[in-house]
Amino acid sequence: MDKRAPTRVSRRSLIAGSVMAGGAIAAVGPAAMLNQPAASAARARTRRLTMYAERIGDNLIGYGLAPGQATVPGPLLEIYEGDTLEIELVNTTDQRLSIHPHGVNYDTNSDGAPLNGSFNEPGETRVYTWRTQEQYRASGGFYMPGSAGYWHYHDHALGGEHGTGGILRGLYGGLIVRRQGDLLPDRQFTVVFSEMTINNKTAPNTPMFECRHGERVEFVCIGHGSQPHTFHLHAHRWADTRTGMLRGDSDYSNVVDNKNLDPGSSFGFQVLAGEAVGPGAWMYHCHYQAHTDTNGMAGIFLVRNADGSMPPGAQEAIDRFHGHTHAAATTQAPTTGHGGH
Repeated sequence: MDKRAPTRVSRRSLIAGSVMAGGAIAAVGPAAMLNQPAASAARARTRRLTMYAERIGDNLIGYGLAPGQATVPGPLLEIYEGDTLEIELVNTTDQRLSIHPHGVNYDTNSDGAPLNGSFNEPGETRVYTWRTQEQYRASGGFYMPGSAGYWHYHDHALGGEHGTGGILRGLYGGLIVRRQGDLLPDRQFTVVFSEMTINNKTAPNTPMFECRHGERVEFVCIGHGSQPHTFHLHAHRWADTRTGMLRGDSDYSNVVDNKNLDPGSSFGFQVLAGEAVGPGAWMYHCHYQAHTDTNGMAGIFLVRNADGSMPPGAQEAIDRFHGHTHAAATTQAPTTGHGGH
């Protein structure tokens, strides 16, 4: 099994640079720019990248930014509201597949669904275009929402009309659309609850997410499959808002440490690692008890000391975690009749 960790697109290349081929500023379309200030149009950029869908071992398929670099989950993509993202998807497999986004704008040719004939045949390369918009005032004085949020992308064509086989085999990843001025984290982690797996693994082989005490850490949480879940992070909490943060001393938004993560849903948040509780090996897990007890839907959020050293007791906790009785550990997707070959 390939042990490579999931990657994210460099913030320098996607967020800070927002590079454009030819250096031209691209419009994001008349609907997106309706009643928006000229400054928004001036910021709008088009970022182009190539992604490869390829096999990982015998059972998984993932997205990667270069040949041989596919991971599960796929790369975490980030752009700002107003930007356009053009993804050239190269299908290196012998199965039809696609890439379908949540939370952004696209036409039927970039839908990623067989309904619209939008997919890659085996060996085919296809360009998918995703556009974003800022909040704007529409007719009648109503406001239309922007694209900012924690979203995701996934296959919609492998093994059937809805990509069930592709999702089960790992064709998914996180997508962040930021507003100007959003705080940027020190570290980011993508957590996908799909059927009874976390990133297509079960305990004790689930991901251990590592950081240092005091770092700003961002979690992108995504639900897939056919089972309802919740995401709980020990000793840390966040505001139930778009960013997971409060907007000031008069913001009384609900604060949570456990949130529903149903199939197709996603959310994200930032925490200061170990804030007020200290470093240590903290658990994250699904709070459906049977999902954790019987199916191994649990993992470790390791907050090291600020200097990177292991805090007292952390290694012992990790050893206990690996010694617990979990469901039979697996690093493969559940078998399904829709998985292809």
